[in-house]
Amino acid sequence: MHKEYIGYDEALKKTLKHITPLDVVDLPLSDCTGYTAAEDVRARVDAPSVDTSLKDGFAVRAADIARAAAENCIRLNCIGTASAGGSETDRVLPQTAVRILTGARVPDGADAVVAEEYARRSGDAIIISEPIDKRRNILPQGSDIARGQPVLLNGECLSPGKIGLLAAGGCSRVSVFRKPRVAIIATGDEVILPGRSLKAGQVYASNLLTLNAWCRKYGLDTWLEVAKDNAQAIKACLKRGLETHDAVLTSGGAWSGDRDLMAMVLDELAWQKIYHRVRLGPGKAVGFGRLEQTPVFILPGGPPSNLVAFLQLALPGLMKLSGIRNFKLAQSPAILKETVKGQRSWTQAVFGCLTVENGIRYFRPRKGISRLKSIAAADSLLLIPEGVARIAAGENAMAQVLA
Repeated sequence: MHKEYIGYDEALKKTLKHITPLDVVDLPLSDCTGYTAAEDVRARVDAPSVDTSLKDGFAVRAADIARAAAENCIRLNCIGTASAGGSETDRVLPQTAVRILTGARVPDGADAVVAEEYARRSGDAIIISEPIDKRRNILPQGSDIARGQPVLLNGECLSPGKIGLLAAGGCSRVSVFRKPRVAIIATGDEVILPGRSLKAGQVYASNLLTLNAWCRKYGLDTWLEVAKDNAQAIKACLKRGLETHDAVLTSGGAWSGDRDLMAMVLDELAWQKIYHRVRLGPGKAVGFGRLEQTPVFILPGGPPSNLVAFLQLALPGLMKLSGIRNFKLAQSPAILKETVKGQRSWTQAVFGCLTVENGIRYFRPRKGISRLKSIAAADSLLLIPEGVARIAAGENAMAQVLA
């Protein structure tokens, strides 16, 4: 292959090397889902703040019922009730119990909670026929999160679970990396946005909407535009995209044909080209550089090439802007259902589907004439490393998960 091409691994390294995370913003915890932390965060309080009951039942002293048995039931005087968030001050004294509800503070003097199904009421007393261990059915103070304990590390994604843990730890705001605003530009006289009337020879901008959907999946703001196949229109569109956006994706015009103008226009605009053409199939025409310090990814126009180039190079770059330094799509181990062919001179991407048969996960490559249908039906992608000619059916592989 022509010496101008670089390997996929090298292209990814160059992409991440030349992109730095965006500025940091301070957001309310309720608005932080999906963002990346720009600081380490420690819990400000214990959660729970006191010992609490895991059950509806009765707070007791374990020693008082240590000898309880079916033939030797223990009778305790019930002296009050403790409810979640309540301000009750009843203290459990010897041979007494307090009715307690789930989440309530364990009263002073008690060291265990008897679940209500193991106690029988008799007027103002309860009757217990089994002993119980100390600390049974008690959630200790700080057991979910302790004051000063790390809750979130710089570079971690704020998942719903992390949000809940931060809230429990008393955090209300977090410093996060701002998510990039992305301009997505398709080129072609024949390309139009969905919603407009389609004339003979025209096609709807499916690549544009697919890229937009992937960006929105990761919470990125997007701006969509279609530029005609002439240098001035492309330059004007790029200028508008650069004005208010943190990254630019272009779709189409990435090769070197008579109507492939994107790379030529960027050269005329004196962009800092990092690479153009990668040993990645489909997707070889992909390019990356900076224009006015803004990252620009050139993606080829063919749907498989467009998506593979985006997923393997542009998406990790956009995630680096968001503060995720080594982004990877989720992966799943699988056994190949069929033999797949690679290439000795480039990394080969194969769309496929993951299925489970008899508890074993398999990867089956997608086949079909329609490129769009194959992409739409695929839930996974297999990368065959450069130099590997084939991977036989029955061998283990690691597939990227697209669903």
